[in-house]
Amino acid sequence: MTPETTTSEPRKPFGTLVDFIEGADENTTVEVEVVVQNDGKVTVFHNKPFTVPISWFEFDLNNNNLEFIMNGGEARNIGLPLHQKLAKNMQNSHQILTILMDDESGEAEEGQFVPLIIHRG
Repeated sequence: MTPETTTSEPRKPFGTLVDFIEGADENTTVEVEVVVQNDGKVTVFHNKPFTVPISWFEFDLNNNNLEFIMNGGEARNIGLPLHQKLAKNMQNSHQILTILMDDESGEAEEGQFVPLIIHRG
């Protein structure tokens, strides 16, 4: 009798957020700002609407990288590791408030809470 093995489907490769921006091309600049309060509340501000919703975020405490997991499971790394102090403050967070900002006025257009999964070494 041979042991059965299971393989999980590998995660799709990383891309950039521009892949999921309405009307974006290689010249499109997406501004993303991550704010973490001392109490662990996290907000991500972005200036372009996404073509598909963000299903959840994943944050790796080992490398301080924040990943956007889009609807359908595709991972998008913002390409910017967060500073260690921010990482420390968000280690007990469970959600992130995402806010779309208007490029011209700088005003918030819409916001929603998105689940956050923390990966610990």
